[in-house]
Formats: sequence, structure tokens, C-alpha cells
Amino acid sequence: MEFEIVNQFWELIHGKIESWIEAAIKHLPNMVVALIIVMIFAVIARIASRIVSNILHRLFESKQIADLLSAIFKVIVFIAGVFIALEFLGLTGTVTSLLAGAGIIGLAIGFAFQDMTENLIAGIAMGIRKPFQIDDVVKANGVFGTVKAINLRNTIVETFHGQLEIVPNKILFRNIVTNFSTLGRRRIEIPVGISYADDVMQAEQVIVDAINEQPFVIDHDETAVYAESFGDSSVNLLVWFWIDYPGEPGFMEARHGAVHTIHQALAQNDILIPFPIRTLDFGAKGGEKLNTMLSKPQSSVSNAN
Repeated sequence: MEFEIVNQFWELIHGKIESWIEAAIKHLPNMVVALIIVMIFAVIARIASRIVSNILHRLFESKQIADLLSAIFKVIVFIAGVFIALEFLGLTGTVTSLLAGAGIIGLAIGFAFQDMTENLIAGIAMGIRKPFQIDDVVKANGVFGTVKAINLRNTIVETFHGQLEIVPNKILFRNIVTNFSTLGRRRIEIPVGISYADDVMQAEQVIVDAINEQPFVIDHDETAVYAESFGDSSVNLLVWFWIDYPGEPGFMEARHGAVHTIHQALAQNDILIPFPIRTLDFGAKGGEKLNTMLSKPQSSVSNAN
């Protein structure tokens, strides 16, 4: 009895093995073709990746972004070849399952590394849009300095205090970024006050002529002086002029030279830059004026006290 059970079991296994071998032999040509398809797509993926990598290295400042995109392209091409091979073997259900599994895994990874993924996507997007490049002077979200490197997850900025700041790409992608290098010039504004006794139009002409004589000033027609407001002791003016930026001299040197030039020009033309003046008047609402009090004899003032 036991021998018959073992014999039946062996016959069942033998039959299954024979059917599998027959199916394998039957599908052997398809398997060979599928293997050839995978190998062809592997070669195509490698060649295409090199071509795409060369193109991307010319388009992107960041080598890491270019390498990442070319690697992603290579994997996509190879996976496409694998799916075509599986489809050729008639494993449509397997292809569908793999796609569904890849989608679920990608979603899980996206949630688990949300911050990293956001910085990565922001870095790729900025690499395509190119809001700034290496050596550009940028200002964004409290960061002000020169871009030294653009990586996948962050951008390295050297501030004008000589410090390196590592800024996540999502911050630069979300916030307003001011690029001081794109237009190649920058306007400098210098406030200055003149006394009420001096002529505003004369001061304007004196300042404009003096500023335009400086070698760092460009676009002389756009150099201007505007009366901004009435101060406590002066008429407040605002001086505007343009310089090459980034360039030589830098912003601080140009502003320093302009302040020195304005001070000398006004002094040479006898135009006063007043310091704060306070006048005391005790004559309001029946009170005694200060000059009247000072003109009284000292004894009268002492008796009044």
C-alpha cells in the first residue's frame, strides 16, 4: 500500500517535471529571443547613457545632477527592455505586478524620505531652469553671497564674511532669489542731507558732475539725485548711480569712493551737510522766550528763581 502511494507520488512529480521540460523546450526559442532583447537593450542603455551624459554635462553646472539624470535614463531604458522581454514570453501578469510593486515601493520611499526627495527634485528643477550659476552673487532667505557649488540636495554659498553656508535646494526653490550677476550691473543708493539755506538744484548738479567723473560709474545718463524728504535739520537727498557688478572695484569700494566724492564736492561748492540742530523756544502759549530770558540781568533771573 505504501509502495503504491510512493509510486503515485513519483509518477505525479515525474509528470510535472516532464511537462515543465516540454514547456521549456517549447518556449526555448522565445527565451533565447527574450535574452537577446535584454542584452540588446543593455548595450543600448549604456551607449545612450554616455550620449545623454555628455549632453547633460554641457547643460548643467552640477556634475552630480548630470550623472544622476544619465543614470536614471540608463535604468529606464534597461527596464523597458526587461519588460519587453517578459511581454514576449507571455508574462503579461508578471509585468503588471512588477509595475504595481514599483509604484508602491516608490510611493513608500517618497514618504519615508520626503525632505530628501524634495531637495533632490528642487535641485534637478533648478538645474533645468538655471536661476543662477556657479560664481553668481545671489540673495535669498537671508543668505547673501557667491555660489560655489550646486549639488543634488543643496547649494553651497560663500558669504561676504568668508563663511560657507549649505542651503537646502528646496529653500532656494520656494523663495524669491535675487541674482545680482544676471544683468551685470548694480545701482548704488547713497542718502545725503543739505542745509535748508542751500539750493537743491545746485546740489544736484554738483553731485551728478562729481559722481560721473569716477571711473567705476557707468551709464552716466542714469546718474541722478532726488529730493527725498524734509528732515529735522536738512533737506534729504538720494543719490543714484550704476556700477558694473560683479566687477572691480566691488560694491563696498564703489560706495566708499562715492561718499568721499560727494563730501568733497559739496564742501568745495560751499554746500553744507548739517549736523542735527536743536532750537529751544520757551515762548509757546505765553511762556517767556529764551533770548528774552538771557537778556535779563542776572539778578532778575536769580530773584525770579
